[in-house]
Amino acid sequence: MTTTQQPSGQPWLLREDLPSPSRGVPAGVEYHRVLAGERRRIPRGLLTIVLLLVGFVAFSVVFIEAAKVIDREVLGRDESFTPLRHVAGSLSLALLIPYSMLLQRVLYGVSPGSLHSVTGRFRFDVLGRTLVLFGPLVLVAVGISATQGGTTTTWTQADLIVMFLSGLLVSPLAAAGEEYGFRGLMFRVVGGWARSARAGLVAGVVVTTVLFSLMHGTLDPYLLTSYLVLFGSMAIVTWRTGGLEVAVVLHSVYNLALLLATTLHLDVGGELESRATAVGSPVSLVPSAAIILATGVVWLMTRTSGPARTLPRGDER
Repeated sequence: MTTTQQPSGQPWLLREDLPSPSRGVPAGVEYHRVLAGERRRIPRGLLTIVLLLVGFVAFSVVFIEAAKVIDREVLGRDESFTPLRHVAGSLSLALLIPYSMLLQRVLYGVSPGSLHSVTGRFRFDVLGRTLVLFGPLVLVAVGISATQGGTTTTWTQADLIVMFLSGLLVSPLAAAGEEYGFRGLMFRVVGGWARSARAGLVAGVVVTTVLFSLMHGTLDPYLLTSYLVLFGSMAIVTWRTGGLEVAVVLHSVYNLALLLATTLHLDVGGELESRATAVGSPVSLVPSAAIILATGVVWLMTRTSGPARTLPRGDER
């Protein structure tokens, strides 16, 4: 099997074979413009967003209600928050990965694999480099934030083990599901409505960032700012790298705050359920600073090549 020669100047983070054609993806088009066409197709885009949000809610309701039944009838638990319900909620978010691909394929006729990246596949080498380069930085930052204050509670050893394993194995899938749904599919839908790539980029970043931040249910200035920074940065690195791998890694490590809080016996369930009335502090923005730094490094690393594209112009097949 032969590979394509790597172009000179390819940034270390994205160093790999050149992208290959994907069904329905034109050459020379940036990630957020893959669904753009001669017509803006706003009604189709609105339908896509509505279906995405319906899936977002419906999957959560079904999985969590099933977990409640198992908790009550099998495990004899009636608490409002249990590890099983947490796992169920995470798995419901993970379903957004295939669901978003399906919506893109059915409604736009574009290859499901293109949602991973402009190469048409998930770039595990990019994931690995991102984890090595930025993982420790973000993990330290979220550790500082997670260990500041909070109400403690009693955890059984079994619950701690389940929450720990969930934080390592299931929560990253939940973070990936959110990225595929919002920085993937919705970013592309909104980014395709504008006439120009730059206007589409601005619209895509702003709409997906504001909407998803507000969906987290808080107007506390510190917490809301942390969400705006996180989700805005994830959209930017997706654009700059032409795929979701970097965003998935950063978001997954960011969410390890939940695992750290659990190991400290903090009342994770209570904090999640009272998110609407939660009060942040300047410490809540420490992870935001790390995310901004990582985003800046990604931007600098891709400054010579610019945002990755599906195919160099002239290589259409």
